[in-house]
Amino acid sequence: MKAGSSRLAERGVIKSHVQPTNRAYQCEWCPNSVQEDPDVKILAIDVAQQKSVAGLYTSTSGQIGYRTVPTTPQALHELILETSPDRIVIEVGPQAGWICDLVRAMEIELQVANPCHEAWRWRKVKSKTDRKDALKLARLSAMNQLPLVHVPSPEVRQWRELIQYRSSLVARRTAVKNSIRAILIRRGLTMPGGKSGWTKRSLEQLHELATDDDGASWRTILAEELRQLEQVQDAITRIERELDRTANADHRVRQLQSIPGVGPRLSETIVAVLDDPHRFRRGREVASYVGLTPRQFQSGTMDRQGRITGAGHRLLRSLLVQVAWLGVRTNPWMRAVYERVCSGSATRRKIAIVAVARRLLIRCWAMLRDGTRWKEPAQAVLRLAA
Repeated sequence: MKAGSSRLAERGVIKSHVQPTNRAYQCEWCPNSVQEDPDVKILAIDVAQQKSVAGLYTSTSGQIGYRTVPTTPQALHELILETSPDRIVIEVGPQAGWICDLVRAMEIELQVANPCHEAWRWRKVKSKTDRKDALKLARLSAMNQLPLVHVPSPEVRQWRELIQYRSSLVARRTAVKNSIRAILIRRGLTMPGGKSGWTKRSLEQLHELATDDDGASWRTILAEELRQLEQVQDAITRIERELDRTANADHRVRQLQSIPGVGPRLSETIVAVLDDPHRFRRGREVASYVGLTPRQFQSGTMDRQGRITGAGHRLLRSLLVQVAWLGVRTNPWMRAVYERVCSGSATRRKIAIVAVARRLLIRCWAMLRDGTRWKEPAQAVLRLAA
């Protein structure tokens, strides 16, 4: 047992187990790495909201000791100093950001695992505990078979939070608008559809309807919904003002906005989500990262593709599809891709728009990787795509 785990054992807070280490296996996502790292001391932490279970694993002996600590920066910092691990492994989660900052500041190797990966999920097990989670983290890390997650810098994480918060505000605004329409429908009243229902004149009419003093309770509800709509709209305006300041200071966002039909919201989301474009080797990896690649079902001579995986960043995927629908009207390249995939069939419209979104994402990634602006494809290329 190493010195760190020996100290914990002496205190009576750690229990050691000898695990067999002569087994090696291959996983579908890392077929070429099956050997354990020689003599590596791994601190695997199953992080929870209040308390976390830490396991100190030694790859050569297979010994592991467990300890439960509070999930606080001070407690984890003291644990790391006491155990002196060569590598720390955690699952991605709400606490992963500040834990990553803590470990990086201590200049210790960190691996953040993706528990949503197919190879990680627990299936047909009779017992699943925090200790077994920590042990699984340590073993997969020792054999270099852990599905990892990229953790960006604190500034990029805060940028992502602001982008996601704006999206939640927009969803809240939509819910309030739907509630207002439902109130009127239940009273046999109508209002203009689409954006026409939310013009300055239409809102004035709604306020007049809500302030009519006839004692009806639905008017009180309508007035409250209108107040909430105004508050949410003001919040969206303030958040977008902050996002615009950040976007204007980032040349990569301006770079993507050179694409016809691509605005600041999509550009900033792509830059924040992809973070470092050089961590992707090819365009297919980028599309797979955002969940725009099809599912594959292969067995024997049968090999077919299904719907898109839907993995990755849902907001970015949604924005890409929205911009693709608008881009087929204004961007000749998007229109050419759309018509080629459609092949004149109305039933392939959704398939075609997803193809446009995927290719748009790949082009944006290539522009970020190469540091170039949008270049209109040659007419010959457009004719070939059509």
